[in-house]
Amino acid sequence: MAKMTWIHDLLRYPDVIGREAGFQDLKEIHGKWIWEMVFGTGDYTLQAHRGSFKSSSLAVAISLMLVLYPKRNIIFLRKADNDVAEMLMMVSKILRTEIMHDIAGTMYKVDLEIEGEALDHLSTNLWNSPMGAPQLLGIGLKSSITGKHAYYVITDDICNISDRISRAERERTKLQYDELQNIRNRGGRIINLGTPWHKEDVFCKMPNIHRYDCYSTGLLSSEKIRELRASMAPALFAANYELTHIASGDAIFETAPEFMEDEELLWDGISHVDPAYGGGDYTAFTCGSLRDGKVYLYGRIWKKHVDRCLEEIVEHAMRLRCLPCYCEENGDKGFLVKELRKRDFYAKGYTESQNKFIKITTYLRKYWDRVQFLEGTDAEYVRQILDYNEQAEHDDAPDSAALV
Repeated sequence: MAKMTWIHDLLRYPDVIGREAGFQDLKEIHGKWIWEMVFGTGDYTLQAHRGSFKSSSLAVAISLMLVLYPKRNIIFLRKADNDVAEMLMMVSKILRTEIMHDIAGTMYKVDLEIEGEALDHLSTNLWNSPMGAPQLLGIGLKSSITGKHAYYVITDDICNISDRISRAERERTKLQYDELQNIRNRGGRIINLGTPWHKEDVFCKMPNIHRYDCYSTGLLSSEKIRELRASMAPALFAANYELTHIASGDAIFETAPEFMEDEELLWDGISHVDPAYGGGDYTAFTCGSLRDGKVYLYGRIWKKHVDRCLEEIVEHAMRLRCLPCYCEENGDKGFLVKELRKRDFYAKGYTESQNKFIKITTYLRKYWDRVQFLEGTDAEYVRQILDYNEQAEHDDAPDSAALV
């Protein structure tokens, strides 16, 4: 029993196993992903941004499954048949490392060996199937799965840019995903990894989604995020790194936004609140200043009644010295201005008469190539602006930004 203790301790931190197997970029967050794939219960979906090493984490997880649960087979699926070989090669490499041999040797008192290896399948000497099926089978999503069964059904990037641009492809992917329910053994699990590409893609069918965008993993620096954002279209950056969807063909703000870090550039500006009073609207808040022909903006957005945002609005406006704070009085008869003034806050009311779409396209679009956002601006605030068109579901952020 004492010999097993080191394995129990090590499996609590599977990212360590990954690093021992040669994946030096794996960190604690990857250990969390690996642990959930190997030891979790029920179906599990991991959405993570590009460059987050989710496929490396999956390779470590599959290798551990093959050793820890040698009576449970795995079917691994990617979009196309020729995409699966890379993952199987990674798993094969991990299984040949010293750390995996030590785990298998301690648990089963055998030397771990790979048998029957090919580009689309792999088995270890721990596996003994009376049906002759491989321990790990890799197939493309469009391949026939009739008659196949597995305890673990794992999908990796079965949704890609084809699903973004083609409704037919999205529907085809969803139909193929539905078929996976028929090959999962009773009590087995479906594990999904990938990046969403469209609001109606296959991820709308996947359960238990855990999202890790480029701001939450800590794997990309602010400078790298700015570099990536500037290198691609806003819609592509949103899909790949923010795990969200924005319009592309009918977008009014087509170029990627710029960001800066000096909050003093906002000092002596003004601020604006676009309040929500219930329903599905957002409360949007903007600080802005005009200096040397450039427009500097800082935005926050909350899916809350404005009453629940007042303290934060006052705090941000005071910190960035953006006063007065303007509030439209058309709908609330001056209620918001009065509430802000109760806090000894410099708020001003005004009456709006201009059409919202004309206002946004006239003012915000006119200055768009001169706009820079302060780092820390809410990602959802920026996304609403990039997603804006005349039929947009939400316009609170661009409406607020246009008024400062």
